[in-house]
Amino acid sequence: MTTSREIMEKADRVIAATYGRFPVVLTEGRGCSVRDTEGRTYRDFVAGIAVCNLGHAHPGVAEAVSRQARRLVHVSNLYYTEPQVELAEWLVAHSFAERVFFANSGAEANEAAIKLARKYAKEAGSAERYRIITMEGSFHGRTMATLSATGQDKIKKGFDPLLAGFDIVAFNDLDAVRAAVTEKTCAVLLEPIQGEGGVRCATRAYLEGLRALCDQEGLLLIFDEVQTGMGRTGRLFAYEHFEVAPDIMTLAKALANGLPMGAMLATNRVAQAFGPGSHASTFGGTPLVAAAALEVVKALVGGGIVDHGRKMGRYFMDRLRDLQLRHDMIREVRGQGLLIGLDLRCDGASVVKGCMDQGFLINCTQGHVLRFMPPLIVEKDDIDALVSCLERLFSELSPG
Repeated sequence: MTTSREIMEKADRVIAATYGRFPVVLTEGRGCSVRDTEGRTYRDFVAGIAVCNLGHAHPGVAEAVSRQARRLVHVSNLYYTEPQVELAEWLVAHSFAERVFFANSGAEANEAAIKLARKYAKEAGSAERYRIITMEGSFHGRTMATLSATGQDKIKKGFDPLLAGFDIVAFNDLDAVRAAVTEKTCAVLLEPIQGEGGVRCATRAYLEGLRALCDQEGLLLIFDEVQTGMGRTGRLFAYEHFEVAPDIMTLAKALANGLPMGAMLATNRVAQAFGPGSHASTFGGTPLVAAAALEVVKALVGGGIVDHGRKMGRYFMDRLRDLQLRHDMIREVRGQGLLIGLDLRCDGASVVKGCMDQGFLINCTQGHVLRFMPPLIVEKDDIDALVSCLERLFSELSPG
């Protein structure tokens, strides 16, 4: 039997070293837990980075994939397929949008949104409009366009020259956006909650102001809901909390519970700028993945998963705020639903390692913000166990 060390050594020889991986080889999962090759079980509060909202090895998704794999896995998008049509119909029925374009990832969905915004401006007779305003701390992907749109210098290092056409301003600052608008601006792109940026939440007044500004200036408002969508924040989409609908929205991550699926949603008015040949994807919305995603969306709403996640999010936030009262190293608890950030006054790497040693997988972003994104099916006993683990670790780390 191949050991963990052998697997890791082999990976280091043949896989590009683009990830700082933890020394764990995961082999299987069930619900909110995963196991490694050594037989150790971990409670998973990362969920593939907000991907496995229904948990691991969800039986309905497994059955949908198996059933569809025996019928039709892939054909070109030159032809219609029923799973893709049904999924698009569901997304339209449950959102502001009227049209859907399917891709394979969040970066691809954001690429489509960027292209559509520029194409729409030109179709509207504004050939000089191509610039897009984005936010400091944002993350939109690692393709050249989405990297250029991202407001974090550390992930851009070494990839100059970046693509032109993006103006990056302070997040949650309406005046900064207003000052950046010129006759060349075509859209404003942002995440309602910045996940990679440290779980930083937009305010209602900010989003309402952006909507009004875009309407006034003839700009498109684009919401990147790759991480916040599909029930992660306690509503199906984060924009619902603010009652501010965008013109374009991007989704991915949890859409197919781990299978590669991204989507760009738009109103008819905007989507008409994309005609045959203007944009495409070989694997976007393939029957296999669309069948899985259709099972996911039905379970999220029809199965009450979103409602459960909202309740668990409130409970989790309350437990963390209680923890904050006892530990000065916690600067702030913030987030929405089950996208929660614990902002520390110290480096978070040791806490992540300590949690792993005690059987919990958590994430740290921006160096000091612990980010919790468990499956939406997480239960109180899972949350209580993690909070007890954090209590022990913070007590050990506290001076004196």
